[in-house]
Amino acid sequence: QVQLVESGGGLVQAGGSLRLSCAASGSIFSINAMGWYRQAPGKQRELVATISRGGSTNYADSVEGRFTISRDNARNTVTLQMNSLKPEDTDVYYCNSKGFGGESNWGQGTQVTVSS
Repeated sequence: QVQLVESGGGLVQAGGSLRLSCAASGSIFSINAMGWYRQAPGKQRELVATISRGGSTNYADSVEGRFTISRDNARNTVTLQMNSLKPEDTDVYYCNSKGFGGESNWGQGTQVTVSS
């Protein structure tokens, strides 16, 4: 089992920046990809960005060019740098890990609020 703990959410004005971090513990050697997803009340959870163990990245079109995902395999952390934030980026952000066997684990979520 993998445990994920997020940090770094908060309130920021439009155009500002926030940095989310996620620390993994437990069966870390089973982790392949890590990523960030977000979910608004009453909506489905959606992909924000993912990064493979080798460093290949994938972004949602809505955040491409504004957000950057990075990973430190030695420290078992994944970070999401969010720049040029917009009010529509307001959501609860969840850290995710996917194992080589397809198993998925989630963090508890961290609130990001962007005021206009």
